Amino acid sequence: MSNIRFRALETALNRQPVNANLSEEKVSDYFAQNVFNQDQMLKYLSKDAFRAVMDAINHGVKIDRKMAGQVAIGMKEWANSKGATHYTHWFQPLTGLTAEKHDSFFEVSDGKALEHFSAGALVQQEPDASSFPSGGIRNTFEARGYTAWDPSSPAFIMERGGGKTLCIPTIFVSYTGETLDNKTPLLKALTALDKAAVEVCQYFDKDVTKVHATLGVEQEYFLVDTALLNTRPDLAITGRTLFGHAPAKGQQLEDHYFGSIPERVYAFMRDFETESYKLGIPLRTRHNEVAPAQFECAPIFEEVSVAVDHNTLLMDIMDRVARRHKLRVLLHEKPFAGINGSGKHNNWSMATDTGKNLLSPGRTPKTNFMFLTFFVNTIKAVEENADLIRASIASAGNDFRLGANEAPPAIISVFIGSYLSDVLSEVEKRVKKGTMDEQDQQLLKLDIHNKIPDLMLDNTDRNRTSPFAFTGNKFEVRAVGSSANCSSTMTVLNSIVATQLKEFKKEVDALIAGGETKDTAILSVLQKYITSSKRICFEGNNYSDEWAAEAKKRGLNNVKTTPEALDFYVSKKAIKVFTENNVLSEKEIHARHEIELEKYMKKVQIEGRMIGEIAMTHIVPAAVRYQQELAQSIQLSESAGVKEKSLKQQKELLNEMSEHISSIIRLVDEMTEARKKANEIEHMREKAIAYCHKVKPFFDEIREHCDKLELVVSDDLWSLPKYRELLFLR
Repeated sequence: MSNIRFRALETALNRQPVNANLSEEKVSDYFAQNVFNQDQMLKYLSKDAFRAVMDAINHGVKIDRKMAGQVAIGMKEWANSKGATHYTHWFQPLTGLTAEKHDSFFEVSDGKALEHFSAGALVQQEPDASSFPSGGIRNTFEARGYTAWDPSSPAFIMERGGGKTLCIPTIFVSYTGETLDNKTPLLKALTALDKAAVEVCQYFDKDVTKVHATLGVEQEYFLVDTALLNTRPDLAITGRTLFGHAPAKGQQLEDHYFGSIPERVYAFMRDFETESYKLGIPLRTRHNEVAPAQFECAPIFEEVSVAVDHNTLLMDIMDRVARRHKLRVLLHEKPFAGINGSGKHNNWSMATDTGKNLLSPGRTPKTNFMFLTFFVNTIKAVEENADLIRASIASAGNDFRLGANEAPPAIISVFIGSYLSDVLSEVEKRVKKGTMDEQDQQLLKLDIHNKIPDLMLDNTDRNRTSPFAFTGNKFEVRAVGSSANCSSTMTVLNSIVATQLKEFKKEVDALIAGGETKDTAILSVLQKYITSSKRICFEGNNYSDEWAAEAKKRGLNNVKTTPEALDFYVSKKAIKVFTENNVLSEKEIHARHEIELEKYMKKVQIEGRMIGEIAMTHIVPAAVRYQQELAQSIQLSESAGVKEKSLKQQKELLNEMSEHISSIIRLVDEMTEARKKANEIEHMREKAIAYCHKVKPFFDEIREHCDKLELVVSDDLWSLPKYRELLFLR
């Protein structure tokens, strides 16, 4: 077995950068060339059909079947002109991945071959898809799950294996109308936010008729050589190393961060960026991250639903392109112990159809007043629903990353920086309901305006330890895991802000009806929110033990494991947020809770099985072989008359190895029994908790003994590539 490792090392060492024959054109010359965007629609659609699609995108107007037929014809002609032979409804089931079933444009009619694409094929399909998670909403034997066209996200052509397929972004619902995907609730949450935000904007600017949320997703990832990954069953199956002693050099020198990008990695980056540009994904940044073999890419901001689609598509592109370069992308949140894991920073804001970023301070007291309103309401929304945000970032992988002195803790808090902290303190101190005359109102608004320009000098303070930080003109949700579909967190964030804005308007209107001026009413409600939201704001080191103690005093939860965190999804408060915004029904909420619990349980179950298999078939045999060699060496030395004193250390090593081996065998047996008992539990929540607290604790115990053996077993007998090889071979 050890020969496999050395052959893999030799292969990896001899790799050369792959020449992808990339175009030397400017990105602007081929950006979105495989996207059926507005420019292409203008070429291939009639004016009426184009107007119908734009009305659907901008105003949610339903496209009738006749117009859908015209769109289908134009879309097919465009796709055929690009060389596409098949089409698929591209959707995002509750697996966290994407799904597609390809159909050919080719048909035979009256014995004649032709390319055909109907309105029905565009608008709706029944892809069966009965095996996707449904949380009990569908029975497996009932195949009726439907995909329905989402015009808000443009169709695109995927090039794969020499073929081209037209991909039509869709939602996925059951026969009875329940949502079965990640996208449908996101779209509903965005609709709720739009309506609530526009109504609040009307206090300040009557020209605002639409508000859309924006998102920029920073994607972190690791790269390893394919040959090395294939000799690590844990990496290949679970996405993380279940074993491996820390190398002498890890990230302690911080020399990888923002360093020169290795040539082979650079070739991969250019290749996947080119593929992304063709699909309209506006990547702008690439760099080395903190940990060795860790990298990051980031796009320009887009509307949330499109940004989520693009990030989901990006992960698929990165994986496929990496394989071309004999590399593998690791998107797990913690693929290597002892060094930084990977996150997916969600940079979120709101923008109006008049061109105003609602979280960007303006140049006048009026626009700063509007900024302050949306800024404070967002903080209040997080304060009211911190536990629901925690649930949205929960996953088996993220449990390893959160709070590991490299990522935000499981405690949700908000960082806003010193300038804005002063602004909020000023509002809180000076605003008192019923005591402000018009001069006081104007003075306060001018004071706010005078302070806020300071904010624009350095784009605010930065706090890398905060899970929810304001960074100048947006909030950055830093706690999302690198493998996650952003829909979950974005659905929650947009829903809770929509709820909060509706409550804000209700309170302001009540004060106005009671005789207050509009400005006094707004400032009074904001002052109340600032006071009540203080507990969620924290400007210090989120990694510190002191913050954990302080957070507990403030009544903030610190839920460190996924099964418990997921319970927040089915709390009365969460159900109210989702149902009142028409985002999810109570039935759908409970179904998703069940799905996420099962997903967690299965991932821990798979890891437990892999730990047992690798420990017993790779590590123990290697240790026993070396133990035999060592015992024979001691025996021969004794026969040759070597003094007992000189053999003391060898015998101690022999005993130490025996203890590790016996401990591994015992612990694997105990873990297997714990897994069997957990499997007997029928209730999914209790089963997930059993895996979390009864099975998972064995992982670190077994690993500790295995990693100690890695340090003493002869290198030529060790079959698993070591951390120094996985992390530093380029």
